[in-house]
Parts: sequence; C-alpha cells; structure tokens
Amino acid sequence: MVAPMLDWTDRHFRFFLRLITHHTLLYSEMITTQAILHGDQERLLEFNPKEKPLALQLGGSCPRSLAKCAAIAWQWGYDEVNLNVGCPSDRVQKGRFGACLMKEPQLVADCIAAMRAKTQLPVTVKCRLGVDDRDSYEQLAEFIQTVSSAGCQAFIVHARKAWLSGLSPKDNRTIPPLRHEWVFRLKKDFPSLTLILNGGVTGLSEAQSLLPEVDGVMIGRAAYQNPYLLSRADSLFFHDNHPLPSREQVLESYMPYVEARLNEGVRLHNMLRHLSGLYHGQPGARLWRRHLTEQASQAGAGAEVLKTWLNKKSAMRALADA
Repeated sequence: MVAPMLDWTDRHFRFFLRLITHHTLLYSEMITTQAILHGDQERLLEFNPKEKPLALQLGGSCPRSLAKCAAIAWQWGYDEVNLNVGCPSDRVQKGRFGACLMKEPQLVADCIAAMRAKTQLPVTVKCRLGVDDRDSYEQLAEFIQTVSSAGCQAFIVHARKAWLSGLSPKDNRTIPPLRHEWVFRLKKDFPSLTLILNGGVTGLSEAQSLLPEVDGVMIGRAAYQNPYLLSRADSLFFHDNHPLPSREQVLESYMPYVEARLNEGVRLHNMLRHLSGLYHGQPGARLWRRHLTEQASQAGAGAEVLKTWLNKKSAMRALADA
C-alpha cells in the first residue's frame, strides 16, 4: 500500500504511480467530512478509473457525518473507506479528529458502526501506537479490541506514538521511536484481524521481510521520494510478472494524461511536481530535477517538457553507447 499523504497523494500522483505498479493499493489524501458534505465533491472525489484499487481516507469524528461520507465513497466507486486516527496536527485536533481520537476508542467504534451501516465497502482505521501518555501496549490493545468489536476488521498501524503538543507533524513522523514489534504482537493477539504495518519502511526488500509477521505493509514518504521503487511490487507481492516499464516509458505513458488535463485547465505544475523523484539514485537525477524546475515554469509550457527530456535522454544514451 502507498500511504495517504496530504498534498502528495492527489489524483495526478496516483495516476502516475499506476503507470509503475498495477496492483498496489493507493489512498487519497485525507479529506474531511465537512469538505465532502459542504464542498465541491467532484473536485475532491473525482478520480480516473485507472487509479483503482483506490481507498478514500476520511477525517472526522461525527458518526452521522462519517456515515454519509462512507455512503458517498461507495457511490463514487472507491474500493475502501479509511478513518484517519493518526494525524497529530493542531488543525486536525481542533476538529476533534486524527490522532486525538485514540483517547476515545468508544467514539471511534461508534463512527465505524455508523459507517458500516451505510456502505458495503471495507471500513478500515489508520492509527498510531498511542498518544501522549496513553502509550502502553495494553491501551493500544484496548483500542483495537473496542474498535474491532464495532466491525472494523483491518487496522493500518503507524508504529510510532504521537505527541499532540510539542512536536510538529513532520517531527511526529521521525522522532517518536519505531516499535514494529508492537504491531507484530497485535497480530498474535488478534489473529483474526488484518494488521498492516506502516512507519519507517523504505524499500520492497524490507517490506518482504516484514510480511511473515503482519498481513501487509504500507510505504509512505519513500514511495513519494523514489516512486520507481514500486516497479517491482507487482511481481514481488502480487505474482504479476509483466514486463517492467523503464522510467522513460513511464513518462511516455504519462504524457497523454498531462495533455488531457491541460485541456481541462489543470496547471502543468500540479501534474509535474510529483515527478521529481523518478530518477532518485540514478545518474542524471539532478539534471532531471533541474529540467523540471526550469522548463515547467516557462509560460505556455506543456507536455513537451517531458518530450524534450525524453529526447535528451535518448541523445545521452546514444553518446554513451558511442
């Protein structure tokens, strides 16, 4: 799975990822219930069918509102609806959702029950190990027990606690120590539940090594910073040995999408900003990032930015061969 990441896992990045991996489950950014119920649903929820399988992550704590949004997710054709119980930002706390809900397991259970009553989609929870001083394994197990009793069968656990004050959301992703062993223990204590491990996983080999202990692995920032690492996910995890596309083939496949969205009025920057990590760790990575920065910002720039790069790469390859 690729984690829901605010401002990163938008529809353009998801389409781009789908050119690299066919089967990895993708997630939307977290969208609040109020935004869906009172905002522009088409702008917030629309996706290309090629992005599937795709889950919608919701932020909220009102069972009635979450139930309405779960029904809407079903109507829009999502494959899963996920409740965010892990985000520690101040703004999220003020809305009484995210990680602070770990202090209210019964409320989370009520939300899950209400959502399940209004949709046939799987309803899942993404949470932390704990928050503030509510951070013992026993309290985590109590949370899982309470919420699963409402019918939640799958939990994605970011294997760090969260501090609701004193640490920024960025620091909360790195400073609290990782405790993968707690997620392993949850799987042993709740064998009938689906337990997905998230947090600190940076590659597919590491993900493979974790699978004997859990049911799945979610990768976040590493997949954004180096999206091509997912190119082997289909063969390693889903037994699909289709030919791997090269990075250049991925860009060629992305060009028609860019052209179509430009015709709809989407800004070029919105679609190309997610591509900077495509050559992560490869010769020419810095040249690629500079090309995007310089070419995509020019007035009237379009999909030819990618075509120019492909021509440049072809010339570089020919020169190297010579």
